[in-house]
This record gives sequence, structure tokens and C-alpha cells, in this order.
Amino acid sequence: MSKIIALANQKGGVGKTTSSINLAASLAVLDFKTLLVDADPQANSTSGIGFDPRNIKNSIYECIINQVDPHEAIQKTETPNLDLLPAHIDLVGAEIEMINLSGREYKMKQVFEAVRDEYDFIIIDCSPSLGLITINALTAADSVIIPVQCEYFALEGLGKLLNTIKIVQSRLNPQLEIEGILLTMYDVRLRLSNQVVDEVRTHFEDMVFDTIIQRNTRLSEAPSFGVSVIMHDATCKGAINYLNLAREIIQKNGLVKGEEKTATAIV
Repeated sequence: MSKIIALANQKGGVGKTTSSINLAASLAVLDFKTLLVDADPQANSTSGIGFDPRNIKNSIYECIINQVDPHEAIQKTETPNLDLLPAHIDLVGAEIEMINLSGREYKMKQVFEAVRDEYDFIIIDCSPSLGLITINALTAADSVIIPVQCEYFALEGLGKLLNTIKIVQSRLNPQLEIEGILLTMYDVRLRLSNQVVDEVRTHFEDMVFDTIIQRNTRLSEAPSFGVSVIMHDATCKGAINYLNLAREIIQKNGLVKGEEKTATAIV
């Protein structure tokens, strides 16, 4: 049974897609079978991992709206152990089409039921909104990671997101937990970055991941090559940051990897 983690923040430009791609790739490299789900109509996770959304025949949209088997939509990526459930622009209309459907908040959860046993982790890249698709992702997820950029207005809108999570917990998914707040776009040279880190850690204490994602040229370049940063340059700061984040999540969830994982499964 996989652990389903949604990355959500209705504020755009916080490193949500970058974190989704690179966390998923890092978990895969650490020998955990991982599915990256692109639940954003902009389809940036799809293109960022090497697929042209215009050439996608079946996506998460078809799985949600037309009950297409997700196995027919899932694509294998160049990264070992990493698969993709892609998105394309049709996902924009999905929220309107879902309005009159019964159990509309559970459509994504139903999609994952068909594949959940095949993966160790399912990572969902949510759209920068608190619409029905994001609500679906939070309803399907076991936990949520909230990326927060180390810049001015970092905490803007965070209260609204936390309130939405509370509503989902009370009405739709009582098991939903906050996996952690992830600080992104950190620049060690800027006093502002350090102030934001201090402010977020003061406000949220243990909810904040120890790992901080630093600004990194290789990290910015990787999507233009259609690969994760770990496939682009495994030695760069960005790759090391995301590997550390993956290890932190693995440790937090009491999981083991590689040969130990196999041995535990056999026992």
C-alpha cells in the first residue's frame, strides 16, 4: 500500500512542480517505486519530466471523467522506478464537468485505488488553486507537503490553505495529515531568506522540514531538458537537497530501502 503525498499551495511560483518532480525522482533513485501524478492543467510536471502534453492520449483527465483505467495513461520515465500519470490542458474543464457528478470529491481517490498497491509512493503535483481538482487530491492523499518560498509575502495565503486542509480533514478525509512545510528558493546570501526561515520555523515549529531547498542554476535548467535535477546533475546542490528531503520523509515514515526493504517484505 503506497503513501500518497500531495504538494499543494494556491500561491503560484513557490517551487511546487519543481519539488514534485524532484522529490518523486529522489524517492525513485532511493529504490522506492514512485508514481508522479500531474494534477495541474498547466501540465508542467508532464513536460518537466520529458513528455509533450499535446501528444498525451490518456491523462488523469480521462481517468477522472471517462473512467479510463489509469494503467492506460501511466507512462514510464527515463528515471528507474519512476512512472508518470500525465496531465494535459483538458484538465481545465474537469472541474466544471465534475460539478454535477455524485461523489465528485472522491474521483481522484477512485483512480488511485486501481494502482495504489503497485507503488511505494504516489506524489501529486496540485494546481495553484483551491479548486475541485486540488480538493480531490487532498481527499485522496494521506498527507500534504506545503512548499513555501523564502521570499517576501511567503506566509501570504498560507492561513487560507491550512483552513482548506482543516475543512477536508473534517468533512472528506479525516486521515489527512500535514507531512511538513518545505522551505524553497533559499538564498544563503540574502538576509530576507534567513528572516523567512526564522519566521516560518517560529510560527510552525516541528511542522517545518529540516531540509531547505536552495536556489540552484542546475535545478532551474533541468525541466528544459525534460529530466529531474538528479538525472541532469546528481552532484549539484539542488539534487542533494531533494535527496535529503526524500530521506527525511522515508525516515519520518519509518520506511527502509533497497535490500532491507525487500528483506522486510519477505519476512
